[in-house]
Amino acid sequence: MIETLKLTQYSHGAGCGCKIAPKVLDEILKSEITLPSNEKLLVGNASKDDAAVYDLGNGTAIISTTDFFMPIVDDPFSFGKIAAANSISDVYAMGGKPLMAIAVLGWPVNKLSTDIAQKVLDGGRSICKEAGIPLAGGHSIDSPEPIFGLAVTGILPIENLKKNNTAQKDDYLFLTKPLGVGVLSTAQKRGLLKPEHLQPMTDQMSKLNKVGEELGKIKGVTAMTDITGFGLLGHLIEMAEGSNLTAEIFYDQIPVAAGVKEYIAQRIFPDATTRNWNSYSDKVKFESGVNVMEAFSLLPDPQTNGGLLLSVKEEAIESVKNILGAELISIGRMKEVGDKTIVVK
Repeated sequence: MIETLKLTQYSHGAGCGCKIAPKVLDEILKSEITLPSNEKLLVGNASKDDAAVYDLGNGTAIISTTDFFMPIVDDPFSFGKIAAANSISDVYAMGGKPLMAIAVLGWPVNKLSTDIAQKVLDGGRSICKEAGIPLAGGHSIDSPEPIFGLAVTGILPIENLKKNNTAQKDDYLFLTKPLGVGVLSTAQKRGLLKPEHLQPMTDQMSKLNKVGEELGKIKGVTAMTDITGFGLLGHLIEMAEGSNLTAEIFYDQIPVAAGVKEYIAQRIFPDATTRNWNSYSDKVKFESGVNVMEAFSLLPDPQTNGGLLLSVKEEAIESVKNILGAELISIGRMKEVGDKTIVVK
């Protein structure tokens, strides 16, 4: 029965925690093959950004991205919603507007019924409807573990393009969602998640980052990305290194989802947290007074459809507040490059 299905038990990973660790990914992406340069490609493999962007030559650009993963929640419809929202988020993180999506589905047809797969797809359709775009097609395979996601096409005026490597010295750093869904989803997979934490976790991961399109119109938002599988530290490192800066963040100001610290105290966190930390720990410095054991489990925690990370000039903060209101959470500042990429205070 679908009502008692534990979808997460059919996969070894969960959500963006399935992502290959940054250091391992760097090895995979190495190549001696040189592709022809293309001046129309505004964002590509040369940077570690959220999506590819191609200049159409008329002041606008096309955004292209794909994202997919294994179940992070047990309910099929919710899994479809979360995977779809996570995929579309990359378009919003570039400051763009999504146009259409096509589905990527891997399904263990001998283990899980087609009715369950249909509910996953319907979850994806519901999020596409919320984003105002069609789910226009897709591709499916018979796979050992359930996989779902989208390939998404978007558009934006080139002047609104936001990259993750264009932050400026003395910018303020803001985050739009609390951290910890990797911890919560691991608690669910182990059967330890309290009922009062399930719906808030699902709601957060299903929430579209639509504000990214509006934030793209603000010139003083100098850089933007979304926090996903590499955790806050991993994606902030990409922003800081790409901008040749050091990021200072204030641990006590970082928003944390309800219940997360309770589970961390029980040593509940995903394996991907350790893989993330091992990939970039040499780039992070903790100052005295920070609870390093807790921070280790939180700051590299893989987020699924996590919040937007913004680097904002001081004079643009009020404009950003007018869009985000209470969702705007200050976590630190960009500083002149130092010995470490991130300093946690």
